[in-house]
Amino acid sequence: MKRLFDEPFENHFDLIIIGGGISGVSVAYEAATRGLKVALFEKGDFGEATSAATSKLIHGGLRYLKNLEFGLVRESLSERRILENIAPNFVYPMPFMIPTYSNLKNNKFSLFIGMVLYDFLSLDKAWTWDKTKKLRFHKTISAKRTKRIEPCIPKTKLTGSSIYYDCQNINPERLTLGILNSAVSNGAKVANYAKIESFIIDSSTVKGVRVVDLLENKEHEITADLTINCTGAWTDIVLKTASGENKVNHNIRRSEGIHIITEKLCSKHAVLMMTKEGRHVMMIPWRNHTLIGTTDKEYNGHPDEYKVTKQSIVELVDEINANYSTDIIKYEDIQFAYGGLRPLVDNQTEASYESSRKYEIFDNSKDGLNGLLTVEGGKYTTSRKLAEHVVKKVSKKLNRSLGSSITKKRYLVDSDIKNMESFIRQLVLRYPQFPEATINYIGRNYGLECHTIFRLAMYDKPLMEVLTSDGEILAEVVYVIKKELAFTLSDIFFRRTGIGTLGYPGDEVFNKVVETTKDYLKWDDKKTQDEIKIVMSKFKLPE
Repeated sequence: MKRLFDEPFENHFDLIIIGGGISGVSVAYEAATRGLKVALFEKGDFGEATSAATSKLIHGGLRYLKNLEFGLVRESLSERRILENIAPNFVYPMPFMIPTYSNLKNNKFSLFIGMVLYDFLSLDKAWTWDKTKKLRFHKTISAKRTKRIEPCIPKTKLTGSSIYYDCQNINPERLTLGILNSAVSNGAKVANYAKIESFIIDSSTVKGVRVVDLLENKEHEITADLTINCTGAWTDIVLKTASGENKVNHNIRRSEGIHIITEKLCSKHAVLMMTKEGRHVMMIPWRNHTLIGTTDKEYNGHPDEYKVTKQSIVELVDEINANYSTDIIKYEDIQFAYGGLRPLVDNQTEASYESSRKYEIFDNSKDGLNGLLTVEGGKYTTSRKLAEHVVKKVSKKLNRSLGSSITKKRYLVDSDIKNMESFIRQLVLRYPQFPEATINYIGRNYGLECHTIFRLAMYDKPLMEVLTSDGEILAEVVYVIKKELAFTLSDIFFRRTGIGTLGYPGDEVFNKVVETTKDYLKWDDKKTQDEIKIVMSKFKLPE
């Protein structure tokens, strides 16, 4: 993959997309497959903000049934199956357990109704391309069996549990990159570290953008027939850049969601628990650890200034511990914490947790900005469907027939794998030089491109060195620098690889990654120290 600025490029496109999170890259992919000339600009790294702060799930949204949002749940369940199909190396069935208790909030009867309805809305969940990925219907088990198979369940007044299936997205950052790569393979031009400084406006019509290549500190004027604002928590800020502080009518609300990672607490189920306020939190098995989250708290500051605070972490820990007779998590048990801001459409309910995850697509002509569309709200699972709706609107705005969507019918680039388990077994036989953990991790996270990484490591033996307990190797660092537009230590540790996503990997591993990066990106000592300072601040828990 190459940045738009790194090769000769045209200055006019059919579409300019601002924002390289999951919504932006999905729109780029959908539009490129329909024959549109697309340019996408992201001011940071692709999938850096909200898209990297998820619970690592692809799910229907069981809690939205309480709000009677049947359409949203059905759409999410349908898109869950599609993502299982088109991204088989990233998305996997996972059992979820909801314990029931002798109280009104968590009783068997109300849960049974919800489970039956959830099953009914996903009757097509068995229609997966990989037959090993069929999701089962829910089942109810006794309190005794619940305690036996999942020791982390709160046991006081336990009456049993229901087990149902959703999906885990093992690496949202790499899935976002996979969708982006698919857009590029269909002709889209993209650039990270490309900041929109201003809009080109002529007679109240947005004609394009002035974008600064932050790596070269050079400004370019790029024009387009239509510009799409997919900047998530920055949506209203971008609109004010276009129209002036007092002219824009759109305002979004922002909800903070944080997660913490601890040593393994749960066996194999994602366990849903209810807080005293009636909000659900989850304890999710992930990479032989437990991922705990999320929160849903109104955030009123500037999104550029957001960071996870100790108060937010303590509040989440307290919510979990309140379900037990003793504290099962202490602050010092936390290995890593991360967070992000969800954009919520402004006219939704007062409480952040009760807000919908619906998306809306606005034509900003009513704000005096013709040629500009804005996407607001949404969730990771439904991003492909959102992109379909955006392109449908684009077709009308450009008065062009763009045909039907094909993105649900084809694999993502490097994900053309008919049976994942068979694929992994074949890799084990083909590459006996590598530990099975390494083959398993790289095969799933890089899909068919795993062969490039294995060959790179075999050619340069020091790159075969295993860095983490789940098998990551130094060759990944070289690969993502050469092939995937990784320009910072944060890109490498947190988004292209998983070396840093379980917390600080230790001095030895950290130093090897730094030295390798310094060598391949040709950094001087000052640049290296600046990068180390940035990434270490992200590893450190707030005090």
